[in-house]
Amino acid sequence: MNLGFLTNLTILANAGGPKRTFFEEVAMRWEAGQWGMYPIAVCLVIALAIIIERSIVLFGKASINKDAFLRGLKKHIYAGDLDKAINYVAGQKPTPLSHVIKAGLMNVPKGQEEVQAALDEASLRETPKLEARTGYLAMLGNAAMLAGLLGTVSGLIACFEAVANVNPADKATILANGISEAMNCTGFGLLTAIPALVAFSVLTGRTTALVNDINETSVSVLNLIVNNREKFKNATVAVSAGRDDD
Repeated sequence: MNLGFLTNLTILANAGGPKRTFFEEVAMRWEAGQWGMYPIAVCLVIALAIIIERSIVLFGKASINKDAFLRGLKKHIYAGDLDKAINYVAGQKPTPLSHVIKAGLMNVPKGQEEVQAALDEASLRETPKLEARTGYLAMLGNAAMLAGLLGTVSGLIACFEAVANVNPADKATILANGISEAMNCTGFGLLTAIPALVAFSVLTGRTTALVNDINETSVSVLNLIVNNREKFKNATVAVSAGRDDD
């Protein structure tokens, strides 16, 4: 390896000019992508809003330790103290799971069938709250990819028009601009679509886990009530315990 070769490498490395910051790079590529970047940006903003909101709900507000919750509830059910059981559930973190179980406990004096009906009704009411808006992420990911493809096609059309109709002196510039538009739209479309689709899979899995927890805990509580029904023969729901705290 001689000195001339190293000199040539240095010249090539510095040919791109001064280094740009991240935001300058994004601004430059945004401008190069032209109009095709706008629909991709709309998809990105909406997808980010959904990801943040759903993550807060599914991993924060709707999350509860199912096993610890059930252990605490069992003590009151085994003791046959319905009011304490309802107050225990009402005092827990307000989640879809606690709302469903509370609805079932409120109907214990009415019999097993009413408890089952109340659990099913509450589950149908709470499940859509967990599933809300997550499905849009898949659509937004696909829309971002298609918007990127549209920008790519637009850039390639400009390239072909340059070859066919433009003055030879301007061909190189127009070709470069067209290729830049095509590649930047493709790149930004993929950068939007990939996180959106990954987030869709993660959030869908989390939603499924929470729904399974609701179904499993509902069945467990129903079985506990049925197995201890003799203790609840004369049970009544106190006004304070039955008050809706949602």
